[in-house]
Amino acid sequence: MQASVIIRTYNEERRLPQVLAALAAQEGVEHETVLVDSGSTDRTVEIARRHGCRVEHIAKDRFSFGRSLNLGCRSACGSYLVFVSGHCVPIGTFWLRHLLRPLVENRVAFVYGRQVGGEASRFSECRIFDKYFPAQSRIPQDGFFCNNANAALPRQIWEENPFDEELTGLEDMHLGKKLVGMGKTIGYVAEAAVLHLHDETWGQIRTRYEREALALQHIMPEIHLTMPDVLRYLLSAVGHDCRDALRLGPLMRHFPGIVLYRLMQYWGAYRGNHLHRKVSRDRKERYFYPR
Repeated sequence: MQASVIIRTYNEERRLPQVLAALAAQEGVEHETVLVDSGSTDRTVEIARRHGCRVEHIAKDRFSFGRSLNLGCRSACGSYLVFVSGHCVPIGTFWLRHLLRPLVENRVAFVYGRQVGGEASRFSECRIFDKYFPAQSRIPQDGFFCNNANAALPRQIWEENPFDEELTGLEDMHLGKKLVGMGKTIGYVAEAAVLHLHDETWGQIRTRYEREALALQHIMPEIHLTMPDVLRYLLSAVGHDCRDALRLGPLMRHFPGIVLYRLMQYWGAYRGNHLHRKVSRDRKERYFYPR
């Protein structure tokens, strides 16, 4: 069995050395690393080459998340295709083996693993990780939720079902919904965890949720966010986060960040839900290369 680990990057020099060191330490699975870079201006490509990665390039005006993944998959040699973000550090030396096991055993068609935050992660984002990536595996799971910041699928599945190249995000869930509609299943592997280390400004957080909400229109067009919905979700999320902060740490230290994070999340989601599905090149560039 050989796996290909595909990493999308844009200016990831801060975290990439940790990611590649963690990949080099994996045991039990022969693998290669393919890095798809979309115009980094820092030392990302230099670091990748120094670690022996195969580097593919995609021009900014051609970039989408799905198109870059498809490029990496075409370049890969492995019978299993593994996806990890350039700022997600695999935890432990058996991360890859744990992630691939349900695929090797032919129990599911697509798997994704756990994501956890670090000490510098925003409190509310850690609560989101806890909600969507719990400590218990589900193989198979119900529904089509998945996330390819830490995921894998057999090469044959991808060849028959490549990623959508027009979406502004959520290409993983788009594929997951398609596979479930075909009668296939998705698995969640809690033992295959990564440390997800976002380094985002408040504006970048809002942009990420806006971009994903726009993509969600294609996947679940029945979802419509009204302003009363947003206010209700915002108050509920802030309340739950504050309750958790009382239990886990000093509330007053986390409170400003909780309010700002949830405000950016739901403001972005509302904006994205109300945008027309066809977006301009300028807006796409802001989504993919946020300042």
